[in-house]
Amino acid sequence: MRRAFMIVIVALLALIMFYLSRFWILSLWSRDGLFGQQALRPQGDLLSVWLRGTDAAPFELLIWALGCFAVLTLAQKLYDYFTTPTDAGEPNDG
Repeated sequence: MRRAFMIVIVALLALIMFYLSRFWILSLWSRDGLFGQQALRPQGDLLSVWLRGTDAAPFELLIWALGCFAVLTLAQKLYDYFTTPTDAGEPNDG
């Protein structure tokens, strides 16, 4: 059950990261934005909107890739922290 839950969490993280990127091609909601929020536009590509007009705009893809790496690394660290046994005195069976 825990493995299925973690797969769902990682899939949701991947979907969010995909939505933030320039590679989002789906238009699943109206032009008003998701839940009426214009900041959540149906075209995705939020990172380029946030970086528009800054010196970092040409590096949008690199920033997105590094951000994805950081988020997935943090998720792995949190998973390892909450699932490893805390008792260091137990012998390993493997």
